[in-house]
Amino acid sequence: MNNESFLDKLSKQIIANYNEELQNVIVVLPNKRAKVFLLDSLNKFTTKTMFAPQITSIEDLIQEISGIRVVDSIELLFEFYEVYLSITKKEAQQTFDVFSNWAKTLIQDFNEIDRYLLEPNHVFSYLKDIEALKRWDLEPSDTTELIDNHLDFWRKIPEYYTAFYDYLKNKKIGYQGLIYRESVNRIIDYSNNLGEKKLVFAGFNALNQAEEKIILHLMTNDNAQVYWDIDGFFINNYYHDAGLFIRKFKTQWKSYFSQSFEWISEDFQQEKRINIIGTPKTVGQAKIAGKIIEDLNAENKNNNKTAIVLGDENLLIPILYALPNSVDSLNITMGYSGKNNPAQLLINKLFKLHSSAIKRHASNYTFYYKEVLEILNHPLVEPYLGVSEVIQTIHNNNFTFFSSETLFRLKNEKYPNVENEYFDLLFSKWDGDVVEVLNKIATILLKVKKFLSDEEEQEKVSKSFIYAVYKVINKLINYCDTYKRINSLESLYEMYKQVIDVAEVSFEGEPLTGLQIMGVLESRVLDFDNVIITSVNEGKFPSGKTQNSFIPYDVKRELGLPTYKEKDAIYSYHFYHLLFRAKNVYILYNTDNEGIDAGEKSRFITQLEIEKQRNHTITHEIYNAVLPEKAYSIIRVPKSEKLLERLKEIATVKGFSPSSLTAYIRNPIQFYFQRVLRINEMEEVEENIAINTLGTIIHEALEALYKPYINKFLSFEDLEEMVSRIESVTLEQFKLVYKEGEIKKGKNLLAFEVAKRNIYNFLQLEKKAVNDGDAIKIISLEEKLSTIIEDEKLPYPVKISGNVDRIEIRNNAIRIIDYKTGKVEANTLKVINFDGLTTIVKNEKIIQLLCYALMFKEKEEFLNHSIVAGIISFKNMKAGFMPFGLGRGKDVINEINEGILNDFKTELVNLILRILDAETPFKETL
Repeated sequence: MNNESFLDKLSKQIIANYNEELQNVIVVLPNKRAKVFLLDSLNKFTTKTMFAPQITSIEDLIQEISGIRVVDSIELLFEFYEVYLSITKKEAQQTFDVFSNWAKTLIQDFNEIDRYLLEPNHVFSYLKDIEALKRWDLEPSDTTELIDNHLDFWRKIPEYYTAFYDYLKNKKIGYQGLIYRESVNRIIDYSNNLGEKKLVFAGFNALNQAEEKIILHLMTNDNAQVYWDIDGFFINNYYHDAGLFIRKFKTQWKSYFSQSFEWISEDFQQEKRINIIGTPKTVGQAKIAGKIIEDLNAENKNNNKTAIVLGDENLLIPILYALPNSVDSLNITMGYSGKNNPAQLLINKLFKLHSSAIKRHASNYTFYYKEVLEILNHPLVEPYLGVSEVIQTIHNNNFTFFSSETLFRLKNEKYPNVENEYFDLLFSKWDGDVVEVLNKIATILLKVKKFLSDEEEQEKVSKSFIYAVYKVINKLINYCDTYKRINSLESLYEMYKQVIDVAEVSFEGEPLTGLQIMGVLESRVLDFDNVIITSVNEGKFPSGKTQNSFIPYDVKRELGLPTYKEKDAIYSYHFYHLLFRAKNVYILYNTDNEGIDAGEKSRFITQLEIEKQRNHTITHEIYNAVLPEKAYSIIRVPKSEKLLERLKEIATVKGFSPSSLTAYIRNPIQFYFQRVLRINEMEEVEENIAINTLGTIIHEALEALYKPYINKFLSFEDLEEMVSRIESVTLEQFKLVYKEGEIKKGKNLLAFEVAKRNIYNFLQLEKKAVNDGDAIKIISLEEKLSTIIEDEKLPYPVKISGNVDRIEIRNNAIRIIDYKTGKVEANTLKVINFDGLTTIVKNEKIIQLLCYALMFKEKEEFLNHSIVAGIISFKNMKAGFMPFGLGRGKDVINEINEGILNDFKTELVNLILRILDAETPFKETL
């Protein structure tokens, strides 16, 4: 197999043709990246010191010919707006924000028209006529202002184009298409001034009309030679897209009627191993790529001839993490997108925070807690700001919306007399002009840079990210100072998002040694023995149909402008070029057809398999994640000596509460985490009132209403007075429990009304009972009760303790009442006997009630009273007081006597024994 790369072949040809005159040679390549590889290749085939040829990219050559400098898309937008204002009547002028929405697309169309040397007026006239034809049946009297403005826009496009073209040309700046058109106009002068210099165009595929014209002129004048990199298989196959453009040049360029066409290679059909691997998700591809590199390293430590080509450049970071430690050197010939830069994410969050604050209330400057916490917890803020107590206060007090003054007050309360410049920079108002805002952001970035050291690798990387964003901010400052067209924070944010999209963090590396990681376009003219191509899915490779143009598809076809068909052909060439001279090819694709980053398997894979060459060994595998034999293993925690000591501490000091005992029945692991390890859910802001919080508020409100009437028989007037205080007491309890949470609107207002309604309904029930002659005397509210359980089976006496919502004497009988804000049915409080009582979850409410009765029995002053225990459910208020009952049908016993308590105590002892038993592990219940 011939292993000679295209650049090696090109180097030999250049040296053979121009050995003594290399300094007079200008080598033009599709991109700048290949320059260093060509110089290295030339060096291999020279034995003496000489001047190297000038090596340039096609874009740089075109700029040199035209004498016009290319400017970025944002600067073009500002320049176009200046032109637009100069030719548009003042009353018809649009703001920069509105203008930029259509101007970006129009500039792209200008660019295409100029690159393909089309007559602008013809194209625009064509478009205007199409729009007019859409409304051919409208009489002048039937049109609306909107339709008139729309047609007027199409009529004005030629004027926009001419004015913009001339304006840029006079300033010697331009977009790519303008520069191409001007280069064609000046190519004769350039050619005449070349003298002894010769141009060599190498490795090109798709050319626009301007490039074709320039190269053909130079070839006709004997100023240039062209070396193509195409395989005979593709150029001879009329239907293969990989050879679409070069096949056209070979047959249509008159120069090739008398000159030889160079070069057509025969490398693709040579022996190759092609491994097609499908795996779910993009991360799976990164893992497989890392494993492939590890296997290749085991065979050959030299990675110089290995490349990973990313069909989706977002895969760069996962790939870097997946690389094995055996990779000692690598070169990344692509930038890391500015959108994923941590420093950019911080600035983006700051824009969101401050622009939202202004929108909500410019004078109050109201923050939303999530936006504040996102900044306070950001990795470039949290380690250096030192305001963890402020974060905790926001969580604990349910701050949702609060002013900037409130935030600074909280900071000063927690950290009095402590200056914190970083905090002030992040959260002080952005109420100045846009340049002031940008300068503040620049100061924030410099502040973060000071926090980072030059010693740790991770912090050095963070500095690179910060520097990349700092350059973007400086560019924006320059735009704002120069053009003065951005007047609001909203406009600035939109512009920032556009600029950051094209900003990249460049990687440093040695381009000629080690593993190469690159994007698809960077792979042009380069050859590798081992190639790993990722994300070979439709929509990624090829990129699919994207139409961001005012020119319809049919018009593009008619005028010879490129469409998605030509775009797919370009991707086809890039894909197959990677395979030309490779020995081992690994093609990775995502098998998921739905979801983020999903897409069908690329047509290129199917084409490879259908058109399989005789010397190609193709394997197709699907890799799935290794699934465990069990989907989930339940948690088991054996009881160690330390754990048994902790259980004894709970049992003898604090005591088991009825709710903790039922928690064990429900799920022993939940009991273990919450009661033994004391791990509770993290305190978070309750944006909307949770069910348990609402329950607490109702309990507290009832306690506050009834407290003045303890040890007193309730009268109808007492209850009337309570009803009159429902609003104020409930509001007071909301503020105490829900703290700074918003309760005047939204779901929380509904919750407030629900709480009031529940309390009102309960008091109406009480009023009816008093009217009916019930004598009700409150003994205690939220009273803490306890008792000691002693039994020969237990290793030591065990304490049971808990709070009872309400205990009363009603008609000379003791009632133990537990409030429930959820729905409870009366039949769930009945049990036929106590067999297995403490092993069934549905008995949890019965266990709680009997525990309360057992603890209350210790009170000697009430020995002569009968006792009933029950529940009042606020979602089942019609049922009233629902007592515990033992037995079936009419034989149900509601009074809790000594016998019932003794039987229950036996079951309770069995439950406690299971909790304390050293041989019984805590086992999760699913």
